[in-house]
Amino acid sequence: FGKQRMRQEKALSRSIRQTLQPEAEGLQDVEPRACAAAGQVGLMGLYETMFAQYGVTCAQVLLTGQELQNRGSLSSLLNTMDALLRMKVIPVLNGNDVLAPDPSMDSDLQNVLSIPDNDQLSAQVARSMGADLLILLSDVEGIYTGHPSQSASRLIRTYYPEHSTDVQFWGKSRVGKGGMESKLKSAVEAVEGNTAVVIANGTSQRDTILDIVAGKPIGTLITRNGHGALVSPASVLVDEARAGSSVLQRLSSEQRAEILRRLAQLLSERKTEILEANSQDLNAATSLSPSLRARLELTEEKLKSLASGLEQLAVLITRDDPIGEVLNKTLVAHNLELVQQRVPMGVLLVIFESRPDCLPQVSGLAIATGNGMLLKGGSEAQSTNRCLHSLVREALELHAPPSAIGLVDTREEVSELVSCEKIDLVIPRGSNQLVESIMSQAGGRVPVLGHSEGICHVYIDSKADIKKAVKIVVDSKCDYPAACNAMETLLLHADLLTDYRFQAIISALREKKVVLHPGPRLAAAMPVDMASVSNMDREYSGLECSVELVDGVQEAVAHVNTHGSGHTDCIVTEDSFAVREFEAGVDSACVFHNASTRFSDGYRFGLGAEVGISTGKVHARGPVGMKGLT
Repeated sequence: FGKQRMRQEKALSRSIRQTLQPEAEGLQDVEPRACAAAGQVGLMGLYETMFAQYGVTCAQVLLTGQELQNRGSLSSLLNTMDALLRMKVIPVLNGNDVLAPDPSMDSDLQNVLSIPDNDQLSAQVARSMGADLLILLSDVEGIYTGHPSQSASRLIRTYYPEHSTDVQFWGKSRVGKGGMESKLKSAVEAVEGNTAVVIANGTSQRDTILDIVAGKPIGTLITRNGHGALVSPASVLVDEARAGSSVLQRLSSEQRAEILRRLAQLLSERKTEILEANSQDLNAATSLSPSLRARLELTEEKLKSLASGLEQLAVLITRDDPIGEVLNKTLVAHNLELVQQRVPMGVLLVIFESRPDCLPQVSGLAIATGNGMLLKGGSEAQSTNRCLHSLVREALELHAPPSAIGLVDTREEVSELVSCEKIDLVIPRGSNQLVESIMSQAGGRVPVLGHSEGICHVYIDSKADIKKAVKIVVDSKCDYPAACNAMETLLLHADLLTDYRFQAIISALREKKVVLHPGPRLAAAMPVDMASVSNMDREYSGLECSVELVDGVQEAVAHVNTHGSGHTDCIVTEDSFAVREFEAGVDSACVFHNASTRFSDGYRFGLGAEVGISTGKVHARGPVGMKGLT
C-alpha cells in the first residue's frame, strides 16, 4: 500500500517531459522507508475501520525488535501493553520499517520492501509478556509433512519440537520473509518460553481465532507437555503401537499368557505403590461428584479383582487363542480352499474418565488379542494411570516392546489421533458428553465403539417371586451405583401397588438410603401429593432411581425402548410367556431374566475383561472381550 501510494505521489510531482520518459528511469525507484511510513497510515486506517464495526478501539505499537533487548524499553513496552489491555484496547503490533536498520529490496517480492519478520517479532513479544497462547495465521491449515497440495501430505495436529524430522518445508511465502519454516522457528522460540502456539489458516471462512480459544482442533498446536518435558507426538505413538502389535501377534499364546500373569503379579506386588498414587489423585480431586469419586478410587479388593481377571484371560488364550482361530472354511474349487480367520484389529484408542481400573483391564485384552493400544485417562487419575501404565510396560518387556501400549497425555493428541485415520478403532468409556464428542471428532473417518448412557431398567412383573425381586433390585441399584450397568429406573406392574410386594421392594431400597423419584403414574396413584420426575431418561449414577407403574409386559417393553439407552434391561417374573415377550421386544445389548443388571460385565460373562459395553449393532454388542477385538 505504501509503495503504491508513494509511486502515485512521485508520478504526480513529475513534469510532462519526465512523465513521457520510460518508466524504468526513476518511477520504480522509491525510498523504502518512505513507503513504510505511508503504508503504516493506510494499514492502521484499515484496522481502525474494521474494529470500529464491533465498537472496539485499537492502538498502534511499532517495534524494531531492539526494544525487547533493552530492559528499560522492554519494561515500558510491557507497561503500555498492560494499560491498553486493561482498557480493552486492542494493540496492533508491527515492525517499524521506518527505523529498521539496513532495509533491502527482496527480489522474490519484486522490490517490495523487506520488513522484519513479524512472526519472529510476535514470538519474542509473546515470550516477553508470558503469554499463554500465540496464534500465527497462514494461508494453509497448519504444518504438513510435505507440500499441502500433495495428496500424500498429512496435516500435523500436534507438533513437538524434538520431532522435526516429520516436517518438510517448501518455497517461501509470497507475503513476508520466511514462510512456514520461519513460522515454525518462531513458534519453537515461543514454546521455549512456555507459550503454546497454534499455526492455522487465517483465510478460511470459519471463526478461526474463536475456535482455537474454545479448544477446537484447528491448525497445528506446537507445545510441550505439562511437566516441561517433550513427549512423543501422536503419530509416533501410533507407529510404535502398531510395531508392538506386530510383535505381539507373532508370539505364542503361552508367551502372551506369561505377560498377562506377570501383570497380574505386579498388581499384587506393587499394590502399596498403586494405592499411594491413587491417594494423591483422590486428595487432589476435591471438586469431583460422589459418583465420579467412587469410580476414581482404587481398593485392595478392586486390585484383586483386576488380577483375577488377568489370570482368567491367560487361561482363556492358552485354551482358546483368538488369534488365528478359523471361523469358516470353503472349498471353492479343486485344490482351492478359502479360509476365514480371526486377526488383531491393529491399533486401538481407549479413552476413559475417572476409571483407572480400566487401564489394566483393557491393556490385558490388547495383549491377549495382539493389538497395539493407546490409552487416555482422565486428568483426575493422572498419577494412578501413570503408575499402572509403568507396570504394563514392565510386564510387556518379557516378550514384546513396551511401546505396544502407550499412554496419551493431552486432549490435543486425542483430537489428532481420532482424526488422523491411523487408528483402527476408538473406544470411549465415560459420560454421554465424552462419547458424543469423540464421535463428532471422528466424523465417520474412524469407527467408534461404545455406549453414550447406561439407563438400565428392572421390570417387576405381577408373577415375580418377591424374594428374587428384592435381591435383584437391591443388587442392581446398590452394588455399585456409579457403574453404567446399575439400575436407573424400576418398573413395577400396577397390580403390585395393592399388595405387600410393593412395600417390600420400596422398603428394601429405602433401607439402603436410595432416593426414589416417582414417575407421573406412580405419583398420581399415591395417597398424598407427590412431585413426579420430569425426565424418565435420566442416568443418576448414584443412590437414586426413578420408579414407575406399567400395566404389563408390553407396556414395560414400550417404556424401556422409549426411555432406555439400549444397554441392559431385566425382567423379574416366573411367567415364561412374559419372559419371551420381554426378551423378544426389548432392543438392548443385554436382556436378562431374573438376574441383576450388574451381571452385564465382561468378567462376569467369563470374558476375563472387557474394553467396554457396546450398544451399537455393528461388529460387537454388549460386553466386548477378546472376540470383539479380532
